[in-house]
Amino acid sequence: MTLPKSRIEELLAPYLSPIPAALLPQLSLYLDLLVKWNSRTNLTAIRSPEEMVQRHFGESLFAAQNLGSLLPETLLDLGSGAGFPGLPIALLYPQIKVTLAESQNKKATFLREVVRTLEIGNVTIWAGRAETMPEDCRFHTVTLRAVDDMAAALKAAGPRALQQIVLLTTGTPDLPDGFLAEESLPIPGSHTGALLRAVRG
Repeated sequence: MTLPKSRIEELLAPYLSPIPAALLPQLSLYLDLLVKWNSRTNLTAIRSPEEMVQRHFGESLFAAQNLGSLLPETLLDLGSGAGFPGLPIALLYPQIKVTLAESQNKKATFLREVVRTLEIGNVTIWAGRAETMPEDCRFHTVTLRAVDDMAAALKAAGPRALQQIVLLTTGTPDLPDGFLAEESLPIPGSHTGALLRAVRG
């Protein structure tokens, strides 16, 4: 075990409290996999397990709490990387059908391993760019976090999002045509990060 479950719960308290009892063992196992894989393939630049819990798991669960007044039925995590924020959202809300779009093969392979090991039944992985999805693949919500090119990612997100786009960002990006910023919340523990929720106008 990389960190005791009690320590994970303590680190996550600013982002989600209380933590559902069933969620802690899943997050603990996810963290173990992330640390193990990250030691041999670069999934994230963050090396400290405690910082991984705060930055990756915490911020993702903060996003999960702020998906709007009604939970989406479908969600696309665009440029999912090592699964953030999509996988923690899927773990917290098993009723949401989550698709993780990740074009880098090593990261998509890691995502498959997490889904298999944790037996997550509400997640699908698209091992490719979101732009290559069939045109009729659309989702209530699209999430974005720490993508390499936010402008390009937002351009890809617009046609996929039926209702809203949820961003974890440090800037003020230009939203796709037809979307209006509805809510902006500071991310706990971050001096510059914010959660921006934009809805289709």
